[in-house]
Amino acid sequence: MLTILKKEITAYLSSMVAYITIGVFLLVMGLFLWVFPDSSILDYGYSGLDSLFSTAPYLFMFLIPAVTMRSLAEERKEGTFELLATRPLTDWQIIAGKYLACLLIVLFALAPTLIYYYTVYTLGNPVGNIDTGAVIGSYIGLFLLGSSFTAIGIFASSITNNQIIAFTVAVFLSFFAFSGFDSLSGLLSLQNYALQDFGINEHYQSISRGVLDTRDLIYFLSFIAVFLTITKTILGGRKW
Repeated sequence: MLTILKKEITAYLSSMVAYITIGVFLLVMGLFLWVFPDSSILDYGYSGLDSLFSTAPYLFMFLIPAVTMRSLAEERKEGTFELLATRPLTDWQIIAGKYLACLLIVLFALAPTLIYYYTVYTLGNPVGNIDTGAVIGSYIGLFLLGSSFTAIGIFASSITNNQIIAFTVAVFLSFFAFSGFDSLSGLLSLQNYALQDFGINEHYQSISRGVLDTRDLIYFLSFIAVFLTITKTILGGRKW
């Protein structure tokens, strides 16, 4: 697993696609946080990173599928997955290595946004006038959200050898998992919060308030486990 992880990280970081994708993500995030008036931190009147954590999920819907789309689809297209399958590796080791590699790339893209926290912390009046606990909780929620989208991306990459199709499927599933259940609840005019609980947004918002509820953690871990298990089933079925 560690060998695959190192191989994937090296392949990502030696490709200009990864840097361009991450650069576009940070550029768009910076525009939303500091330039566009409707979401600019400078127009808030108070020090906070609310716009970061409300915008990032929608940018993740495109960033993460762009990172994960090549993980298994490219292996199948180039015929190297069969080579991996004949090595003394289990399907879980292959999946875990690729999943963790993609997740590290996502964290690599997210790490520079800590500069925004330092900037708001410094610009606050008085200095440090920011709810650090809520920011930490929001980053934890964003990490769990990214982990869930990465699991979706790995699954999408396992069902096809076309990276564009893998990207499109991952974007659609990520969007539906995040806000689809909320939209269905509103469309059906249902005041049924149990339906909204199936969506990621409800649990993401809960953690973003700085409250780490075990129910939210169990939800995210179960969500990730389900998609990785389905991916393992698909890979196992292709070798029969």
